[in-house]
Amino acid sequence: MEISESGDRITTDLLVVGGGISGMTCAIEASELGKDAVLVEKEPYLGGRVARMNQYFPKLCPPICGMEINLKRLRTNDKVKVLTLTTVDEVSGKPGGYEVKLTVQPRYVNNNCTACEECEKACEIEVEDDYNYGIGKRKAVYMPSFAYPTIYVADPNYIKDPKFKACVDACKYDAFDLDMQPQTIVVKTRGIVWATGWKPYDAAKIENLGFGKYQNVITNVMMERLASPDGPTEGKINRPSDQAAITKIGFVQCAGSRDENHLPYCSTVCCAASLKHATYVREQYPDAEIHIFYIDIRTPGRLEDFYVNIDSNEKVFMHRGKAAEIREVPDSKNLIVAAENTLTGEITEMELDMVVLATGIVPNIAEDHIPADTPLDEWGFLLPNAASGIVGAGVTNRPLEVSACVQDATGSVLRALNTAERS
Repeated sequence: MEISESGDRITTDLLVVGGGISGMTCAIEASELGKDAVLVEKEPYLGGRVARMNQYFPKLCPPICGMEINLKRLRTNDKVKVLTLTTVDEVSGKPGGYEVKLTVQPRYVNNNCTACEECEKACEIEVEDDYNYGIGKRKAVYMPSFAYPTIYVADPNYIKDPKFKACVDACKYDAFDLDMQPQTIVVKTRGIVWATGWKPYDAAKIENLGFGKYQNVITNVMMERLASPDGPTEGKINRPSDQAAITKIGFVQCAGSRDENHLPYCSTVCCAASLKHATYVREQYPDAEIHIFYIDIRTPGRLEDFYVNIDSNEKVFMHRGKAAEIREVPDSKNLIVAAENTLTGEITEMELDMVVLATGIVPNIAEDHIPADTPLDEWGFLLPNAASGIVGAGVTNRPLEVSACVQDATGSVLRALNTAERS
């Protein structure tokens, strides 16, 4: 890899856009093939959605199992250049000879940072915590879990707030540099892999299910953070309105998915994710009832045993019928779920403490388009064999579970490098 003295020009074999599990895998696999790779991520940390999970299915091990190994492989790898807070502005050229313009946003914290936490402790400014999907607050200077690099970042919206001075004054290492400016970097690369991942479908658009209207209706990604030891409740699952223990919880499948008014496709992983969430509740509340409302359970291949095992639990109840409406009981803030049982044709109503909506997967490139002539399918996923030669990886291509993303990323690296070699 060639890097100019000022760091504003880089020549490499592969550019990987997106620092989630797919992008990290791509960069590492390329380096182990003897190729140089530049890995860029728009957030101040690597790990993407996977870093925010509590456990993977079906083995139910925590993300640290895979994430820490990947981060160690990156820390000791001189063939991978990692750029966080970085976006792609322009892509020109063709396979074997791309030129890509990047913008690196300032962190406002330099390499003097020792992650001692004193600045965060002193910070008086609290803002909505997007890392935790809006559950709770974070400080205006922060460092998420699995952070790489292990350096704090300052929220640019608050660095000029007079209260922010307390954060700066608390640092003993002169690590704040509030005069940092955006940097433009031009990368010349032979191949490009796009691995920018996904976001959850906006549950507020599903008006009949009450998200944003009723406190005790949350989404599947929020449930993941509630159950995570590094989450806003340190892993304790309580219902949001009053922090009460769970006695009867509902999971609503296909919340916005397989619906011509929202997402017309199946997001593949939602059923298994809700089954996984059932194990979280079961572990903390052995006597709680768990009710899952579904159209049909989709757990292909090796996940079928996972489904059968959880379905056999006497406290897990399956209801074949899509939820049509969620209402709140005003005094208790319990929720009434109305659903049609497609086996009997009957409309059933059930009162629950809390409801989790299994919202679907939306590819980020559906809205944050690739700045190149790269066609997408009707749902916003990257089409294979695109004319631009840009290769997708992981959920950029289609909805996938974590292990499938890792496998897909390995294949994507080979496709990108082969495309470059043939050009």
